[in-house]
Amino acid sequence: MNKVTVLGSGVLGAQIALVTSVRGFEVAAWDINDEACASAAKRFDTFGAQMVRELDDVSADDLAAGRARLTQTTDIEAAAANADLIIEAVPENLEIKRDVWSKAGAAAGEHTILATNTSTLLPSEFADATGHPERFLALHFANHIWLNNTAEIMPHAGTDPKYVDILERFATDIKMLPVKLQKEQPGYVLNTLLVPFLNAAQYLLANGVASPEDVDKNWRNSTGAPMGPFEIMDMVGLRTVHAVGSLKPNPSASESAFHKILEEMIAEGRIGKESGQGFFTYDEEDNRVSR
Repeated sequence: MNKVTVLGSGVLGAQIALVTSVRGFEVAAWDINDEACASAAKRFDTFGAQMVRELDDVSADDLAAGRARLTQTTDIEAAAANADLIIEAVPENLEIKRDVWSKAGAAAGEHTILATNTSTLLPSEFADATGHPERFLALHFANHIWLNNTAEIMPHAGTDPKYVDILERFATDIKMLPVKLQKEQPGYVLNTLLVPFLNAAQYLLANGVASPEDVDKNWRNSTGAPMGPFEIMDMVGLRTVHAVGSLKPNPSASESAFHKILEEMIAEGRIGKESGQGFFTYDEEDNRVSR
């Protein structure tokens, strides 16, 4: 495997593309237009500086070599046709994902492995859109992937098991810790554990018990954790948090109230670290500047 295409270059897509290129692969980062690509280029700069600062095995020269292996494009068919592996990281919207995969899957070669980084959907929900469901599975990364370097590999019932093994080797090659799921699970392992914790924080805010600042301050001080639940939500992205909440068929009054808070924030452009504002305000390096 040499060539990797990443579809979508938002916060996670940009991280996946950059880390993969720094670890020695040729990477094409696709996005919908030139403006989106320009925003991604700024993310590459920010994330690259963080990698050099935070990793002992990545130097400025390593970063420069990785950037030289990373190209950007708005031509999805060309990007897909040249790939050994396609990793999709577009917004958490089933219609968008199906549309993107219908184009990428049609252009992909017969050998190309197809993977989604979806956080909230199951691969079986849109495997048919790829045209090659037997080669399709989930490869899920946690934000800040060069440090939080877990890669969850989740097949659907129609995935050929050999592709799980291939992605396990790929994850190891890019310095991830692969975690293989034996079957589909909404939220994988990580989010199955994380979501109840975040739900508790959401309850506290929706019921006027405590502010995001005080909830996070309490958690950080009491546990020694670097982030509280509201900063975690900002890191994940509030659109994704909203998408997760939308999956619940019969939300409680507290859940509905929190959902409304999120909708108002998203409408104002406060979508988390990606925009510099969410429950907190962040600088260009994603450091929290309001507490």
